[in-house]
Amino acid sequence: MNPMAKAVRLSDYIAAASLAVRREWVRSTHILAPYRMLRLRGPLPDTVAFSIPDLRQGDPAKGSGVLDGRFVFVGDTLDVPADGDPWTQTVPSRDFAAHLHSFVWLRDLLACEETDAESRAGELVDLWIATFGNWNGFAWNPETLSARVLSWLAHGETLFDNRTDRLYCLVRQVRHLSHVCHLAPEGVARLRAAATLFHASCVLDGFEAERARAATLLDAEVSQQVLADGGHISRAPETTANVLITLVAVQKTAEKAGRTLPDSIQKAVDRLGPAVRFFSMGDSSLANFHGGGEGDRRAINAALSQSAAPKRTFGFAPHSGYHRVDSGGATLLLDSALGAKGTHGAQAHASALAFEFSAPGGRVVVNCGWCQDQPRNWRHAVRATAAHSTLTLEETSSSRFLAPGWQRQLLGARFSDMPNNVSARRNEEEIGVWLEGSHDGYRESFGLSHRRRVFLAADGGDLRGEDALFRPADDGPPEDPDTHFRFAIRFHLHPGVRASLSRDAMSALLVLPTGDGWRFRTDGGPVRLERSVYLASGAQPQRTTQIVIHGEAEPYGAGERPPNRVRWAFQRLGRVGHATGKA
Repeated sequence: MNPMAKAVRLSDYIAAASLAVRREWVRSTHILAPYRMLRLRGPLPDTVAFSIPDLRQGDPAKGSGVLDGRFVFVGDTLDVPADGDPWTQTVPSRDFAAHLHSFVWLRDLLACEETDAESRAGELVDLWIATFGNWNGFAWNPETLSARVLSWLAHGETLFDNRTDRLYCLVRQVRHLSHVCHLAPEGVARLRAAATLFHASCVLDGFEAERARAATLLDAEVSQQVLADGGHISRAPETTANVLITLVAVQKTAEKAGRTLPDSIQKAVDRLGPAVRFFSMGDSSLANFHGGGEGDRRAINAALSQSAAPKRTFGFAPHSGYHRVDSGGATLLLDSALGAKGTHGAQAHASALAFEFSAPGGRVVVNCGWCQDQPRNWRHAVRATAAHSTLTLEETSSSRFLAPGWQRQLLGARFSDMPNNVSARRNEEEIGVWLEGSHDGYRESFGLSHRRRVFLAADGGDLRGEDALFRPADDGPPEDPDTHFRFAIRFHLHPGVRASLSRDAMSALLVLPTGDGWRFRTDGGPVRLERSVYLASGAQPQRTTQIVIHGEAEPYGAGERPPNRVRWAFQRLGRVGHATGKA
């Protein structure tokens, strides 16, 4: 029997420890004022040449809250007087503090129609400078620093016009970022740090050396992170879109400043654009896989329209590991590969063979998903297999995560063990498309592997599937043939779908927001409707419903008959009413 693949190696510990030591060295040396003076000094530019492009739009409602002294991040709230100082307050958590110090909320505040929003924005910047502008180990870490500099530069003409004191603080932060951007966590955080440094070097005179350093780091990170099919190495659709947004903004800044970028940036954008469209469901929002959610639709659309990326379509992303089927206005997306390893998998989910499905009337089957604005106490739960539309065995995830302790503290919450193999193949016919995949994530613990077959008819109105648990012939007979293993096949429904069970509990009626009806049925019932949660939309966690088929599998067989084989189907009925409530 093949054991699960170990996702953590000695080299991972060495790399993580090395990065931690280097970051601690920077933090420790910058505590010393003489060192900061030597490292961060230099000529002061006259001004910020222009505000860098920001493809994301602010939320006036959130901005009004900030204006009133209400800061809401990662599910927590900090209330200060309307004209108070948030920087001297005790914050709810470290994650909250990172959001606060990043100034990502600045676009919301400046999107307000209130006349005092601009003056309050400047006041909050000044208060931050008074408390943290000289140095702070937490507030000046590479991730938070790059986000803050980017936020300030997006409003450069508003914040820095005739304000030498603010400009002086900005320039010191940019110089520090130049020294530490390579110490940002491996992955998209490091790419964003390099992008921020490039933006800054384009709008500040005298930063030619920093611009060259940023371009070199951007070239290296893009070449490593953007896969040949356009997906991001993390396998997260939302991260793929965010990288596209980041690079398009960099291109716009370079164009406005008359600067050149490495050819790899345009090549990456040309791959990212089609990949983002590949990951988009019927309502233009993104599929919820591997640490991402629906994404910022307006920013994504802006990036796609401004990127001039080709509009080619494809059904299989071999490097990202997904299959897509489009039929009759319906879209199916299947996760058919291992989760990302190493630091790139720190947000990955145990979602082997999970799928999402949308119809012309709206999204139907989803995964619970994730958004960075959500409360952190949900983070680990929604990474488990049970939070995805797939089969779980004995309430165990198909991949295992590092347990809390020194290993997770050093390496992050990445995978510790993964299936040896996740694969899928497709067969396209006139009547529709068949997908068949399997993974062995349960083979070591329970002696069974999972196989899933899915068919979407050419008219998009008939989605059929089969889930099977089978014992590989190479493993021989089980030790105890009388042992049975509990399994559950879950189909998480979008919050806009209303579901009701039939009297015999062998089927369910689903009504989409448009009133379009679908019938779910199975030969493996009874069917149960259970509570679920949806975290992918960027709002607070939304209550929703999941269809669940429970059963007990035998420890042997090829999975070709019950109870180890369950068939199910979603079939369109036409208009049956109007869904006014949430499931």
